[in-house]
Amino acid sequence: MNQLQLFLPCAAGVEDYLADEAHAITGLAGGDLLVGRGGVLLSASWRDALLLNLHSRLAQRVLVQLSHTPYRAESDLYEAASAVAWEIWFTPRQTFKIEITAQHSPLKSLNFAALKVKDAVADRFRHKAGERPSVETRWPDVRIHAHLTHDHATLYIDTSGEPLFKRGWREDKGDAPLKETLAAAMIAASGWDPHGDEPVPLYDPCCGSGTIAIEAAQIACRIAPGALRRFGFEKLLPFQPHVWSAIKSEAAAAVSKSAAAIFGSDVAHRMVDFAQRNAERAGVAQAVEFRGGDALQRMPPAPRGVMLLNPPYGERIDASGIAGARRMGERAQAGGAAGAGRETAQTGEEGGEFFSRLAAHWKNHYAGWTAWVLTPDMKLPTRMRLKESRRVPMWNGPIECRLFRFDMLAGSAREH
Repeated sequence: MNQLQLFLPCAAGVEDYLADEAHAITGLAGGDLLVGRGGVLLSASWRDALLLNLHSRLAQRVLVQLSHTPYRAESDLYEAASAVAWEIWFTPRQTFKIEITAQHSPLKSLNFAALKVKDAVADRFRHKAGERPSVETRWPDVRIHAHLTHDHATLYIDTSGEPLFKRGWREDKGDAPLKETLAAAMIAASGWDPHGDEPVPLYDPCCGSGTIAIEAAQIACRIAPGALRRFGFEKLLPFQPHVWSAIKSEAAAAVSKSAAAIFGSDVAHRMVDFAQRNAERAGVAQAVEFRGGDALQRMPPAPRGVMLLNPPYGERIDASGIAGARRMGERAQAGGAAGAGRETAQTGEEGGEFFSRLAAHWKNHYAGWTAWVLTPDMKLPTRMRLKESRRVPMWNGPIECRLFRFDMLAGSAREH
């Protein structure tokens, strides 16, 4: 188990940040890491797989690659899966599930392809042990992933179980919350460092249920993102409880008090309550300060710092603070309807007004701050009448976005 091929899938645009993170977690040299679209491939040990599950904030899963073969038909998938020694990973008394993805595959039915892989796994166990494991689609003990390109099939066993963005602390959430992995990617792209000599404050003025601020606070406190959850590898045969216990103890010993000031605010007090409860479960209630307030009125919590925000958009939005409430029936005022969670960032007329007013507010009161805004609106700088100093491509699930950086200097607004 010391020469495994691990694949760490991630959101598109996050690959380089994930490679840096994986290097920091495992200590592997650059030659052991291969960065590709949608993930990072590395040669590592079983212990590295455990460390990555516990400490990675950017990976979606930690997969062990067990087979990579050419294919043309479903029968080739059966042969490839039959050749994998599944019996060294789990027993016939455990349940399993096949999850399949494809890019430009010539096969007509992915369901039938998954069925052939499932049959191969079951038949191998029947041949080796005289019995076969059962399939469980909801809560399987073991997840097997198959990925098909136009000419190659790759088989993986999943060491994570539930996807890694499920940290274990989020119980209160609003509509379409930002995934923790993407929040961590925003923080990584911004370069915010809470462990320097003079860490600058971080502030999310549209915090919703607190994802960005809580991720930042855990980073500042050196709390492992997987400290509160269970993992799929705990049900695999190579798992050794004493090794895992030592790894967790080492992570717990590294927890420290934050030296960085971290803030979050939201127009809906209901969401502020959610954020505070989430912060308590995440172990960072003392490291982050949440308050209610409209993003168009909140004054800066410090003379300078970094703002990170993902304003709601498209189907995710309800109201845009004061700018939108006047047009939309006061739906966004504190204590409003359950659907009104955060300030709106519409790409239409109301959203244009919100963003132009937000930019004016920043220009008047946030000189010395750097603002990073994640949005699918490629024309956001025009709407804000600001010139971005950087734009970072990122994907929020299937939605292509940009993370825009705006350096707030006096007189930075651009006239049209």
